[in-house]
Amino acid sequence: MAAFWEALTPTAVGAAATVLGVYMGAVVGRRNQDRQWIRDKKTAAYETFLQEFTAVEIELRQAYLDDRLPEVRWERFNAALVSVSLLADRDVGPAAARLADLIERFTLVFDGRARALEELRNIHSGLVQAQMNFVNAARRSLDPSHGDFDWQLGGPSPWYGIEHFHGQEDEAGTSEPLGGPQPRPSSN
Repeated sequence: MAAFWEALTPTAVGAAATVLGVYMGAVVGRRNQDRQWIRDKKTAAYETFLQEFTAVEIELRQAYLDDRLPEVRWERFNAALVSVSLLADRDVGPAAARLADLIERFTLVFDGRARALEELRNIHSGLVQAQMNFVNAARRSLDPSHGDFDWQLGGPSPWYGIEHFHGQEDEAGTSEPLGGPQPRPSSN
């Protein structure tokens, strides 16, 4: 009988090790699949949010420069923001909220007051920094080994382009400030 147990013990241990190995492999594989699925979903949500943010920012800026009311597709921007909120890490959520807050501030520029280029400059610089913060937070969320950008890539256009637009001369050869034509001095 001892020979039976001597033969059965290694077989049982081998079978148990095989079953345990298969189970652990399934657990680890499933965990890796879950991580990859979440990373893919985060990537898509962050990418969509940046695309929708850019579309809104471009439309608001162009409407501002054209001195017209913006035509923004808010449902797409808000849907992208909600998707980010479902998946965002600790740093990504506040970074997305800051961008949304600055977009809201930008929309308030269209409330009928005289528009000032300095107000746009403040909003613009906030958007540039907030967009860079969001991108860096999203990169860290997707892969903690990613370093932060310390320069802007994409997002709001460089400020010098907006200044150039405002420095253009009208047909009469005078520069027209934001907010429409101003009284011209008489030529005596």
